[in-house]
Amino acid sequence: MIGIICAMQIEADGLIALAENTQTEVIAGMNFTTGKLHGKDIAVVVCGVGKVNAAMCTVVLLEKYHPEAVVNSGVAGSLSPLVSIGDIVVATKAVEHDMNTTALGDKQGEVSFPNETVMFFECDKNISNTLAQVCKTIPDTKVEQGIVASGDMFVSKRSQRLRINDEFGALACEMEGAAIGHVCYSYATPYGIIRAISDDLDENKGMDFVNFCELASKKTVAAMSEFVKNF
Repeated sequence: MIGIICAMQIEADGLIALAENTQTEVIAGMNFTTGKLHGKDIAVVVCGVGKVNAAMCTVVLLEKYHPEAVVNSGVAGSLSPLVSIGDIVVATKAVEHDMNTTALGDKQGEVSFPNETVMFFECDKNISNTLAQVCKTIPDTKVEQGIVASGDMFVSKRSQRLRINDEFGALACEMEGAAIGHVCYSYATPYGIIRAISDDLDENKGMDFVNFCELASKKTVAAMSEFVKNF
């Protein structure tokens, strides 16, 4: 089974519409829909905004459905001139940019476990490369692979974006991916992240966000469908 955690309901609805034999179960207020896509078992869920929601969703997904892989799909803000509105970033690894125990001698972004500290949660190379390959088949879409930074804040100021890029070398920022990676790391489950860029490094360039979400969902749903077929 492939677990798919969406940021937007429109994405989940698009994937569910493509699936067969779907059934939905509500757990902890989240709708987990299982079914078959291209003959393969999938579980699709919208986690809600923020790292706690994302982590809670991932734990339920792993404990209840035992997927062999987890993919997080959604939108993100650009942290680099390499990517702009409508482009896609496929993560190679993720970092919790707002994790801060520097007063204790740790580096910004380091997560402390009982026996180790981890800065970056590495994405599965096969998942990342397959996502990148299928995304490159989407018309008029630039695809970059790199670091995604997650935090419990909507980063809107250019100065904040440049700081996160300088600190971690990240291409995009959002609010869930690294938390999903954090849980998958603890469960030794392969994971990946795909994000369509919703707002530019130099502030938004006027694209209506609702209209963009519709465009982004078409791209990510198409990419995820092809990913499931090829994974």
